[in-house]
Parts: sequence; structure tokens; C-alpha cells
Amino acid sequence: MKLRTLIVIVAVLAALSVVAYVKNRPESAPVADARVGTPLLSPDIVSQASGLTVSDQGKKVEVRKGADGTWRVTSYYGMPADFHKISQLVQDLNEAKVERFVTDNPDRLSRLEFKDSRIALSDAAGKEIWSVTLGKTPDAGNGKFIRFGDEPKAFFSGTHVWLETDPKIWADPTLVGLKPDDIAKVGLPLAGGMVDLSRDKKDAAWTATGGPAGQKLVADKVQSVLTTLTDLKFSDTLAKDDPAAREASAFAKTYSLTTFDGRTFTLSLGRKPEVKKLKAPVADADALKPGADGKLDAKPITPEYDTTPAGPVFAVISCSDPKAAINELMTKRSFEVDDYAYTSLPQKAEDLFQAEKAK
Repeated sequence: MKLRTLIVIVAVLAALSVVAYVKNRPESAPVADARVGTPLLSPDIVSQASGLTVSDQGKKVEVRKGADGTWRVTSYYGMPADFHKISQLVQDLNEAKVERFVTDNPDRLSRLEFKDSRIALSDAAGKEIWSVTLGKTPDAGNGKFIRFGDEPKAFFSGTHVWLETDPKIWADPTLVGLKPDDIAKVGLPLAGGMVDLSRDKKDAAWTATGGPAGQKLVADKVQSVLTTLTDLKFSDTLAKDDPAAREASAFAKTYSLTTFDGRTFTLSLGRKPEVKKLKAPVADADALKPGADGKLDAKPITPEYDTTPAGPVFAVISCSDPKAAINELMTKRSFEVDDYAYTSLPQKAEDLFQAEKAK
């Protein structure tokens, strides 16, 4: 082989070796990022936030802080937000750490499943100041791959944050928001008429007006009534003109709570009652057959009913203080409450009083 040819072959092989090395060499060590080892969300960013957006699987919930400092669920009729839920999310993000840098390789990024699972904070002007997108969970272990903003970088965090995108869940379900110790007077509609309970101070005994003669209040039962009425929460909301809410109003009972500071809350609770309709009797075929004596054996027919179950319980609440938030809230929706909040309240005197023991 001529020397010139040999030199050309060696040069070609060397070039191919370089190409093979470049193609197959291990990925270089990640460049250090100052965020590694720091909280996913810093308190400094939180202090600037006036808006929160959580999105996942095509759904999104938005919460914003108004000029009065109240957080409201803008995507759920502007209702007051459950601030504890917001605080818990912020705490979870603050406690989670950016544990390591993963990659800035576009091909690897495309395999980490960064879609629309996202949390974002915005300032008072609505400008986004921070966001994180959650990717898939690694094959081995917990946590998530994460990406800040639109950066072409991926990190790993051991976060276990849950993205709740049902806007109703973010609304504060509290309707009354009082404590039993706040209450000086209670008005209860019982089967025998209205009964009024009152006390001079929170640790004083209750006295009753309108109760049965010769019977006394059962303290534990009064406490149960106070707990139910002061802690009333909605379980769902419907349109103001919803037929079920209108039907319930026709069967409503009115309760009242008067606080030691002079405010009176009026609570109207009602539901459409269960309806039983007698079915048309059906003749028993055996009853039409003659017996041994040749006479028809008349058997009693057991009545059967078509039953329509009771409807949901709705609450309508107002406060004597025109500035009370509940008055505005009631203009937005019809509020459904748990059945137990209604059925656990006393219906008749025997549910609240007991006979005095003979001395």
C-alpha cells in the first residue's frame, strides 16, 4: 500500500473516532444552580403575591386578594376563599426543597412530562411573579420533576403537593362563623311553639321562655344546638332560582342567634319533606280462587307506596349588621347544608327539656 493511501485511511479513521466519541460521550456534569438546596417557594415571593392560580388536566382555579385584604375565589362566584387552604399550599411549597438540577437537554426535557400541572403566583397588577410546572414522578422514589416558569431546565424536588382544581373546594364553607361562647340568646321553633333561651354571660345558666311547665333545660342539648348553628357550613351551592331551593323555602323553620355584642343572625333552614303516595291496590290472584267451602278467601291487601325522598336542606341567613359579609354572600347563590345540621336540631320540647326530679 502506498504511503499516501495509508495516510488518508488513518486520517479518515481518526475523524470517525472523534465523531463516535462526541456522539457517545457521557453527558457533562450539571452546571451548579443557586436554587438547588433552597425552598421551592421563598417567603419573599409570597409576600409580594396577590393572586394564585392552580391548573391541572385542563382545569384551573383562580384566587385573588382584594383591596380589603380578603382572598376570594374569582372562579367561583367571587366567594371568600378558605385561607387555611391557601396557607397550607404555601407552607407545602416552602417546606419542599429544590434537591438537584436534572437537565437542560431538550430531548430529556421532553420525556419528563411537563404539561399543564402548574402553580403560579401573581402581583397586585396581575403580573406573574413565580410559577412552577410539575412533571412526572421518577421511576424510583417519590417527588416530582419540576420546571420554573418557561425555563428550559428541569430540577427534582421531593414535593408531594396536591393540585386541587375544583373551585368550590377553595371557597370558605363557613356561613355563620360564630362560637358558642358568643351567644347570649337563641330562638328555636319547636312543635309546640317558639322557645327562647337566654343567659347573662357565657358561663351563666340558660333560662327558657316558652318551654313546658315543670321541666328543665338539658345543658348538654343546649350546647349541641349552639355548636350546630354557630358552625353551620355549606356543602354545595346552586343558582339563586334553583327549583330545589325554592321548594325547600316553603318548609323552612326560622332560628335566631343573638350575640353578646348585640348582633342577631336569623337562620332559615328547610327542605322539601319526604312524600309517600299510596299505590293503586293490585288484586291478589290467590284471593280470587274459591276455598274448600266454595267461597272466596278474602285476604287483606298490604298497602304499598311510591316514596319520593326528602330534598336537600337549604340555609338562608341574614345578620342585623348591614355590613356583615353573610348578607352579601346570600345574594350570590343558594346554599345547601348537610342533612345532619337540620335533623340534629330539636324538633319538639322533649328533645330539649326533661321533667324535674321530685325532691
